[in-house]
Amino acid sequence: MSSPRAALGVALILLASAFFGVCGPLGKVVIQAGLTPIQVTWLRVLGVGLLAVAVAIVPLMRARRHGPRPPLGALAVFGLIAIAGVQAFYFIAVERLPVGIALLLEFMGPIVVVAWVKFVRRNPLPRPAVVGALLSIAGLCIVVEVWSGLRLDAVGLLAGSAAAACQATYFLSGERLTAKVDVRVLLAVGFTVGTIALAPLAAPWAMNWASLSTGVALGGFATTSLASLAALIASTAVAYTLGLSGLRFLAAPVAGAIGYAEVVVAALAAWALLGEALTAPQIIGGLVVIAGVFTAQRAVAKRRTAPDEDADLAGAPA
Repeated sequence: MSSPRAALGVALILLASAFFGVCGPLGKVVIQAGLTPIQVTWLRVLGVGLLAVAVAIVPLMRARRHGPRPPLGALAVFGLIAIAGVQAFYFIAVERLPVGIALLLEFMGPIVVVAWVKFVRRNPLPRPAVVGALLSIAGLCIVVEVWSGLRLDAVGLLAGSAAAACQATYFLSGERLTAKVDVRVLLAVGFTVGTIALAPLAAPWAMNWASLSTGVALGGFATTSLASLAALIASTAVAYTLGLSGLRFLAAPVAGAIGYAEVVVAALAAWALLGEALTAPQIIGGLVVIAGVFTAQRAVAKRRTAPDEDADLAGAPA
């Protein structure tokens, strides 16, 4: 991989992380304006889904006419858990916890992946991956300040943990599905299934649509809930587009490690837009979590990259 291509991949993933990072504060003000977390999640999934379907029309038609039949069951599970589940649980956590902590809980997902590969698939993992996982768990204990008896909201902690499990499903199932299905088709079907699955819970027919005209404040600027929702949908769509584009130039484990910049961006955005400030122990714990996840993912990335480099050397002309 050439250095300019790698630099482009890093830039794209960092930009995607920035757009993902502002989604929490944008969604939180819509929730505070009068909608429930599930309703905001449904509107977000619906908006991105409409955009994803529009982009995927051509590959969908091509797959229907010429390609193999997509694994509909696996795509449905992906939409239910990896899209609807992760976002719904995240916004429930955001409603009850500071945005930075909610995101840290969700981003324990890759540690769940490490545990799944180690104990369920029984694949050997390098020692740094295990050390990184333990480091992240220790950092999370600092974030939630376990010595004070878990002062954070219990439902918020459970929702954040559920979001982590759903995010792990995103990585595990997405790793296999992207090898079989066009990413545009995957996102279009996934967000469509997510929209349908969340509709009964969101009850859009009984939604307080008038709350979208409620005035809200973001970073000292007056705006409306509707404008914040539109920015949320746009940020999500742009983030997915940039992130998937970045994966063309970087290995997924490396991109995932860089993506943890989202945690920092979210915490800064919550401070700038909502006035949410983290305590010193929570900041320290957050840095420990990020260091642990980066250590674990980088160890796995090196392990995956090494065989590929050996194969390239073996096939290179003398």
